[in-house]
Amino acid sequence: MTPLRQRYVQDLRLRNKSPRTIETYVLRVALFARHFGCSPERLGPEHLRSYQERLIARNVSWSTFNQAVCALRFLYQVTLGRSEAIRHLPFAKRPRIVPTALSPEEVVRFLDAALPGRDRMLLDVIYSCGLRLKEALGLQVGDIDSARMALRIRHGKGQKERLVPLSPRLLAALRIYWREHRPATWLFPGIKATVPLTDGTVQRICKRTAQRAGLSKQISPHTLRHSFATHLLEAGVDLLSVQALLGHSHFNTTAKYLHISMRRLRALPQLLEGLVQTRPLHAAEGRA
Repeated sequence: MTPLRQRYVQDLRLRNKSPRTIETYVLRVALFARHFGCSPERLGPEHLRSYQERLIARNVSWSTFNQAVCALRFLYQVTLGRSEAIRHLPFAKRPRIVPTALSPEEVVRFLDAALPGRDRMLLDVIYSCGLRLKEALGLQVGDIDSARMALRIRHGKGQKERLVPLSPRLLAALRIYWREHRPATWLFPGIKATVPLTDGTVQRICKRTAQRAGLSKQISPHTLRHSFATHLLEAGVDLLSVQALLGHSHFNTTAKYLHISMRRLRALPQLLEGLVQTRPLHAAEGRA
């Protein structure tokens, strides 16, 4: 490891970046240096701009583009102390895509099609608690707080912990699951009991379950999280409560679910009808 990379990793750790973020940032900086064949210490604003143009020419996704921007901004601003180099380093504009959500009936079909045991329990927890995939895979047996009827999320985005409520039905299902499978540490262990399931395994579980359920939609673990948020809004739960349950830092992130709440969309004609209370025609004619 070069001295610059070592210092960069140390700076990222000092700011409590997650291991996944550190790994991604280091990769993006390494690709930047490899493109020019020299250390970033010898590169400046014109190289940064040229590299961005190269990424655009390769038609990389907006997330890959912005990962590179974030990694290089941190490198030049924090590790190298050269803020002027990134003054004109723009981010890519994120496309506004409406998330896919399942109807309550589709969720039931999907969960009923899951293999009993671990697969069914995992998918049920992701939906019923609105978890990110990483959060679900990071669950340990000790994170189930039956006394408080809550699930402790210790691996939230940005290293933020939170509690999410457990319904009596889900708690009862978790107890049955534990009695039958006896997970020791990880709630959803992989092939080896000492490690949790991998992301790829869960993605494949979702794909196979959707096929068995006869659902044509592309369903991922995040689809279940989107569906959870949408169904809460359709049930009348306020947006701030949904934000807290999902662990969102910004209100705008949660507000996107307003766009896919069909109950609200169906209510719009009635709401618009009541905005203006017009007078009966004969009453207006009488005053004329």
